Amino acid sequence: MAPKKEGVKDEDWFAQLDAQLERETEQIHKDLSELNDQKRTINKALIEDLWKIWYRFEKANVHMTMEPTTEVFANYESYPEAWHFKDGFNFAAVNGLQLVDRTQDQGRMGDSIKIWYYSVDSTPHLRAIFEYCEGEHYYKYAGWKRIFAQFVVFDAPLAKLDMSDLHKKLGDVVKIWYESHLRKNRELIIKHLKENYERGETFTE
Repeated sequence: MAPKKEGVKDEDWFAQLDAQLERETEQIHKDLSELNDQKRTINKALIEDLWKIWYRFEKANVHMTMEPTTEVFANYESYPEAWHFKDGFNFAAVNGLQLVDRTQDQGRMGDSIKIWYYSVDSTPHLRAIFEYCEGEHYYKYAGWKRIFAQFVVFDAPLAKLDMSDLHKKLGDVVKIWYESHLRKNRELIIKHLKENYERGETFTE
């Protein structure tokens, strides 16, 4: 009878484990559903924000590219003013957004606002940075490389994200960025970033 009793114990052990795994599955599905709901709301607002910024700069003859591209998320009645989001566009699948300056003068090519999601100890965060090229440097074995600097405009866990604060920070940077173009003085935006925002990563490419 001993083997039979051991079999019963094994079955009880797995039943307990199976119940734990089922609870964990349900919790993870719930967490992912909540995360996707948050991302849908945030991304819908941010895509619309970046598109409005793109259009404002375009009217000043400042050309930029945007990710995601309008071909992906927009249908137009009259380009570029009258548009609406495509039916079925998956806002939750967007993990990064950016607006990149294509201006050739004053080294502006590549100046950009970049926004992306990342996790710290399984806690989802959102970060927005302004990135620009500080210049070039010659490396003995790699040749000439462009040096990029980043300044952190906004960073917060999604659970504590305040869209009003995010809009305030983005608006502050965009205003000076736009003014720097009107005045044809790139140093305005660089000086503002250095004086008001934390420096992030520096990298070459």
